Amino acid sequence: MTGLIAGSHQRNELHVMHGVEEPRPAIRQSVSKICRVCGDEIGLKENGELFVACHECGFPVCRPCYEYERSEGSQCCPQCNTRYKRHKGCPRVVGDDESNGDADDFEDEFQIKNNRDTPDRHHVVNPSENGDYNPQQWQPNGQGFSSIAGSVVGKDFEGEKDFNNAEWKERVDKWKAKQEKRGLVSKDDGGNDKDDEDDILMAEARQPLWRKVPIPSSKISPYRIVIVLRLIVLCFFLRFRILTPANDAYPLWLISVICEIWFALSWILDQFPKWFPITRETYLDRLSLRFEREGEPNRLAPVDVFVSTVDPLKEPPIITANTVLSILSVDYPVEKVSCYVSDDGASMLLFDTLSETAEFARRWVPFCKKYNIEPRAPEFYFSQKIDYLKDKVQPTFVKERRAMKREYEEFKVRINALVAKAQKKPEEGWVMQDGTPWPGNNTRDHPGMIQVYLGSQGALDVEGKELPRLVYVSREKRPGYQHHKKAGAMNALVRVSAVLTNAPFMLNLDCDHYINNSKAVREAMCFLMDPQLGKKLCYVQFPQRFDGIDRHDRYANRNIVFFDINMKGLDGIQGPVYVGTGCVFNRQALYGYDPPVSEKRPKMTCDCWPSWCCCCCGGSRKKLKSKKGERSLFGGFYSKKKKTMAKNYSKKGSAPIFDLEEIEEGLEGYDELEKSSLMSQKNFEKRFGQSPVFIASTLMEEGGLPEGTNNTTLIKEAIHVISCGYEEKTEWGKEIGWIYGSVTEDILTGFKMHCRGWKSVYCVPKLAAFKGSAPINLSDRLHQVLRWALGSVEIFLSRHCPLWYGYGGKLKWLERLAYTNTIVYPLTSIPLLAYCTIPAVCLLTGKFIIPTLNNLASIWFIALFLSIIATGVLELRWSGVSIQDWWRNEQFWVIGGVSAHLFAVFQGLLKVLAGVDTNFTVTSKAADDAEFGELYLFKWTTLLIPPTTLIILNMVGVVAGVSDAINNGYGSWGPLFGKLFFAFWVIVHLYPFLKGLMGRQNRTPTIVVLWSILLASIFSLVWVRIDPFLPKQTGPILRQCGVEC
Repeated sequence: MTGLIAGSHQRNELHVMHGVEEPRPAIRQSVSKICRVCGDEIGLKENGELFVACHECGFPVCRPCYEYERSEGSQCCPQCNTRYKRHKGCPRVVGDDESNGDADDFEDEFQIKNNRDTPDRHHVVNPSENGDYNPQQWQPNGQGFSSIAGSVVGKDFEGEKDFNNAEWKERVDKWKAKQEKRGLVSKDDGGNDKDDEDDILMAEARQPLWRKVPIPSSKISPYRIVIVLRLIVLCFFLRFRILTPANDAYPLWLISVICEIWFALSWILDQFPKWFPITRETYLDRLSLRFEREGEPNRLAPVDVFVSTVDPLKEPPIITANTVLSILSVDYPVEKVSCYVSDDGASMLLFDTLSETAEFARRWVPFCKKYNIEPRAPEFYFSQKIDYLKDKVQPTFVKERRAMKREYEEFKVRINALVAKAQKKPEEGWVMQDGTPWPGNNTRDHPGMIQVYLGSQGALDVEGKELPRLVYVSREKRPGYQHHKKAGAMNALVRVSAVLTNAPFMLNLDCDHYINNSKAVREAMCFLMDPQLGKKLCYVQFPQRFDGIDRHDRYANRNIVFFDINMKGLDGIQGPVYVGTGCVFNRQALYGYDPPVSEKRPKMTCDCWPSWCCCCCGGSRKKLKSKKGERSLFGGFYSKKKKTMAKNYSKKGSAPIFDLEEIEEGLEGYDELEKSSLMSQKNFEKRFGQSPVFIASTLMEEGGLPEGTNNTTLIKEAIHVISCGYEEKTEWGKEIGWIYGSVTEDILTGFKMHCRGWKSVYCVPKLAAFKGSAPINLSDRLHQVLRWALGSVEIFLSRHCPLWYGYGGKLKWLERLAYTNTIVYPLTSIPLLAYCTIPAVCLLTGKFIIPTLNNLASIWFIALFLSIIATGVLELRWSGVSIQDWWRNEQFWVIGGVSAHLFAVFQGLLKVLAGVDTNFTVTSKAADDAEFGELYLFKWTTLLIPPTTLIILNMVGVVAGVSDAINNGYGSWGPLFGKLFFAFWVIVHLYPFLKGLMGRQNRTPTIVVLWSILLASIFSLVWVRIDPFLPKQTGPILRQCGVEC
């Protein structure tokens, strides 16, 4: 495409703007005579021809700059990073003898001309037209030339070839050894002939692409036994608490019992979905053997990658650029990857950033693939503190890495300049480079915009190879329309991608989550392209991993317990929940279709009994068959429609392909029932919207574009499907795509899919697939948790609540328990706040919620505490989670429960019931530029009030309780210990909050400050009690008797 496409379907407008010139592939010869380095004119050579420093890209550089770069600089071309060859008459520099230009230098120096060598040399240096090197054309005449050619192109290719051959030979040997052990192949039968290797190859390709790895019974069985024992002990404990009230503190006792019953129910909801934890392994080599066979077209499924962003001033453009670069350089066929970036803020800053990113990707992507580096986000690759030379054998790697790092730093400077320019918006609005006003100057009233970078019709990389497609999308916004925030933006990307590329699978990433493992897409394809499981999967969810978090993870930002325990437990039931990012979707599942119904094999029946003996069974079987027929008619309705419609559309030409009225023409030959089903295809317009192109794409299960389409038609339809009124009177956001109605649209979207019977898979590769950034200071973390909890409350108060929604569907009951837990957990904040207040009240009033314990009651208390400890220890044992991560999670459960979750409950009630939307503002108070300086950044917010109050209350209660025991003598110390234990339990759980509240405090440990306050208070009370400086009264103590004498 030649420029930015902006338009509005309702206004019947479509404009092509040439504001940003699309990057073009490097040309072989430059026509410019001005040096791009110093600005002087480029001179001529001795033979009168224009001096060309680099024969690879023709970048205009004068001879003095060329000689200075060779002697003092990196000795490489500034544009293509190819090492400069020595021209005739130029001084030699270190490294010339090892470079690929020695053959040319030799000819220039000794004036040896060999016309037969020239085409060979040309074949060696330049790639073939299809972008692949052709080693069969290498016909060097001399040994020196052969070594030079190998260092240019042959090194990487041959090195990779040797490595693959060695790896393949090793795998063949292992396979033969296994076969010999099984007695299937004798040692004499082995051989190195090609037929045997082909047979082994086919046998390996037929193997499953993944396997389920259950938790060893030695670890999971004790865990399940302890869970059952804990449930029994909990029942007896609650029975004791209910039947033995504390008469002197009845209100406190009643509140505590209600809280404990709620905690027990919450524990059941959280614990039992973890009954069947599993892990999975993938086999990427088998995926390649099956779908990437040599000499055959690549059969891996295409993938559309979605990146969503709203405000580039709050979401730094350099982070978004790194995410896009990691996507473009992913280890996957380039023609099968498309990256769509949603700009919901219509920002020209992001538009210009993507233009710079596309240009930088032309050099970054081939560098990543040539040297197989990880991760492929430059910001994180260059900042990692590891030995980057490990496993690198190419001599050119160090020089190219240095040059690439310099180019990335220059790229960052250009992005920083764009950010600085965007800080102050001009009064007349932003203007593009050609003088055209930016269509998105009014972020709430602007047309839809689409810009395609790179791809098959865009610029090539510096090696002349194709790059993945990069598309900028900003949906239309007009006053008076509901846009549904992120969920609406994601649905717009679904429709745009269906019109332009229509890949069967879609990867969803936040703008701050980059691809850390370049093979992550292949990991997902091992499940989605599995012939048995793949058709039943709605998505493959990856765990979230984070960079930039302090080693102690004070506020449980990594969320290890959830991702490594809860999600693995759900994977053994119906699949993990969707967490908003790092997820590869099946497009058909997002369209609201039901999964294919697998026919069960009929059970064996016995014919030895008379038929009248089995009349009941026979009748039930007939009923079952009739019910199954009804279910297949209505449940599998869409799959039958899709297959029929796909056939109809594939046979038509370009003009009638988008005419839905012609569906009726294909109805001959069907019975009335199927005819009525096919006639309902017209309802697709009411379901998917008024776009024939998009509807045609929904009927293609394997993806791809309908025949006869052209770019002009597709662009017009793409603008149409992102118009603000497209979703009106359709099922978008209700049954199709991302579901509306909650700020946590991810939970709701996954829940709807599971209710239809789809399954999901949890994929945990050894190298983390994706990494993102997380807020590490206290206030930002609490606001993040507040948003999640608010979304759960909204779902709880909606019709999609798992407590009453989808009972006629195919949601498993343990999965329902898990979804119920995800939406009711904010309600735990109310009993948790009351329970954390009770210790302070008990210490201040001298009363307690538990009466005097007898021996049996003591046993139940001890058994409950032991079962809680045993459950935690065994859970850590099978999951591999560290005790520090588990303890941080417990602490933040209390911190978040008494602050963010509590506010979310009341904010959700106000929003849903009264329509009042309350926002909490955050004000920055201090900053620190040191490492993890944001950790000590203090921002005041209303969320800090409840936990601060709890800490003060409990600390005052401890002081008051100790002082009371000192005043009343030794008899009061016994009951005091129970109250003190209760209060210290609250203080210890809130300790990270207290540490964040105090900030850095000149690096004084918070625990020292805390204990200093407590000990100073207790010591003062003891000192007052002793009264060492007051004279002691020796005589009888005279007191007023109270009787009037």
